[in-house]
Amino acid sequence: MTVVEAIKMPNEHVFVPGGENSRSFRNALGAFTTGVTVVTATTPEGPIGMTVNSFASVSLDPPLVLWSPAKSSSRHPAFSEATHFAIHVLSADQDVLSARFTRNGRAFDDLDWEINDEGVPVIPGTLARFECRRAAAHDAGDHTIIVGEVLRAAHRDGDPLCFSGGAFGRFSRQ
Repeated sequence: MTVVEAIKMPNEHVFVPGGENSRSFRNALGAFTTGVTVVTATTPEGPIGMTVNSFASVSLDPPLVLWSPAKSSSRHPAFSEATHFAIHVLSADQDVLSARFTRNGRAFDDLDWEINDEGVPVIPGTLARFECRRAAAHDAGDHTIIVGEVLRAAHRDGDPLCFSGGAFGRFSRQ
């Protein structure tokens, strides 16, 4: 008996990621609940946004965060070239805002937004916001890891919008 066989739980699917197991790998990743963000930047064609759940804090000193756009996204070039961007953490009641930027990066029509000092579109009323200068970008397989130095941040009380197993939900405090 191998170590893996000894610790395998009933109904557990053990696999090697890649190839024919790509769906299983996505399902395993989907077991990790994340928050939901909208990342915004400015392009020569105007403001652009993208719904993202690959957001993480990196460092408190200096203040750094990261996110990872897929290279297959039509919006990848705009974000990988942007020198400044804003990450908006969505609240539980902002699933419609999330959906807007999932389907369309130019979804700013009829949306309350402003331009910050760096020329980046910012959306007021989100749970938190991190206004960033790109500090680094790293090639990472089919994604790019973009690290941002946080120039300004804002937050308010509220419950976050969560994403798990391919569905939106709420965080239940105990």
